[in-house]
Amino acid sequence: MGGSDTRAPCPPVVDYTAADQARAADEVAALSEGAVIVRMLTDYAVLRDQARACR
Repeated sequence: MGGSDTRAPCPPVVDYTAADQARAADEVAALSEGAVIVRMLTDYAVLRDQARACR
């Protein structure tokens, strides 16, 4: 029973163009102070980092 790896497969990380990233940054900068979506995007960034490390 030894040697089995039961880890879940790593999720894919979507690549965004530099233009998409710049547009997203502009859109985030235009949000009102304390917008909850900013916190959600921060959580998403952590998940992306974890997915990259999983590879």
